[in-house]
Parts: sequence; C-alpha cells; structure tokens
Amino acid sequence: MTFLFAGFFGGVLRGAVGIFKYMTSYKDVEIRPYYFLGMALLTGVVGYVSAHIAQDAAQIFLEVEVLPVSFAIVAGYAGGDFIENLFKIGMKEPNLFEIGKKIKKITK
Repeated sequence: MTFLFAGFFGGVLRGAVGIFKYMTSYKDVEIRPYYFLGMALLTGVVGYVSAHIAQDAAQIFLEVEVLPVSFAIVAGYAGGDFIENLFKIGMKEPNLFEIGKKIKKITK
C-alpha cells in the first residue's frame, strides 16, 4: 500500500511542478484554490494508477516481487507527464493552459 501512495505522491509532485512552471513563466497568475486542489487530486490518482500498473508490469515481466518506493514516485510522476502529453497531442495544443483558456471562452 505504501508503494501506491508513493505513486500518488509522484503524481501530485508532477502537478505541483507544472503549476510552478506556469507561475514562473507568466505574470499575474491567478491560482484558484479549488481548481488547484482538484488538479492535485487528479494528478495523484493518475500517479496512483501509474504506480499500480508499473508494479504489476515489474512482477509479470521482470519477476520482481518487491520494488523500491522511489520507483513508485518516478512511475507516478512519469504517468502524469504521459497523460498530459497525450492530452496535448489529442487537443493539438502545446500548452495545457491555452486549452483551458479556449474552454473557458466556449463556456461563457
């Protein structure tokens, strides 16, 4: 169970790094607390699932029973990054924050 929570942490860490990059790249950035918490939860869940998949894959293909917790953090971080890049490719937009602005304009 610790392994999966470490994956959750890796996902949250990925989300925090993304927010930090956004805040340092642009001026007058507004961070809404509920949006931030929702995204942190979402990236954590992606990290949790990624760690679970990585754990199963290591047990099946590498025949390794116990993996270090650091592996789960990396899997969680990478899983979040993977999902973000799939979303960018699917939306044909290099920046997720630009996608958010477009969606906001459509809903007004």
